[in-house]
Amino acid sequence: MKKLKEINWEKVLFIFVMASLVISTIFIGFKMVVSPVSLETGMQFTRVKSDYTLMFFQCLLGIIAMVLPSIFEKKFKVIIPSYMLILYVIFLYCAIFLGEVRSYYYTVNHWDTILHTFSGGMLGALGFSFVSLLNQNDKVPMNLSPLFVAIFAFCFAVTLGVVWEIYEFTFDGILHLNMQKFTLENGTELVGRAALMDTMKDLMVDAAGALVVSVVGYISMKTQKDWLQKIQFKRAHTK
Repeated sequence: MKKLKEINWEKVLFIFVMASLVISTIFIGFKMVVSPVSLETGMQFTRVKSDYTLMFFQCLLGIIAMVLPSIFEKKFKVIIPSYMLILYVIFLYCAIFLGEVRSYYYTVNHWDTILHTFSGGMLGALGFSFVSLLNQNDKVPMNLSPLFVAIFAFCFAVTLGVVWEIYEFTFDGILHLNMQKFTLENGTELVGRAALMDTMKDLMVDAAGALVVSVVGYISMKTQKDWLQKIQFKRAHTK
């Protein structure tokens, strides 16, 4: 039991997720070369080149996202709490490896909705962290009310959610991908309101997740509790 407690689970999780993404990227790169461009008449359903292109770029993005926290810590001299890093890595694994590579977006009901709600909450917590870092900076004196901080965190999270949807829309058009899920797994293209459903649902649950964290953060600040302390960035002490 004592040995289990001594294990650096954050590092183990990081290595496991990074290995999953790297191996997937190599395998998917091969499948991109050998897979057909499109399904021919009478051909049984199979993944085509655009499907593997999406997976490939998502895995590459995931690998880059995995190393960003350490770069951010060194560049801006901050400490990202272990709880936040663990949640971040788990989110990447669920969104990219399970969601895209293992097709959970298609095979598990509401998988995308759950992840977007979770990401909205994480981005809301990130908004609180930024304000907290500014409050710790002697060069930027601030005295913001809890209500203002909560509104900022909510708007910050929703704005990033919108930027992500713009990114998905843009690269779906440029690279002929399906990040916005306007096409079903069998190749059927959605039209009208059905085609808009995924994007609008994502924005709404992003806002819902951000709202929950913003309300919790507001109550925490108003009552002087430390409910968000374990997932907030801290400024590193330098000599």
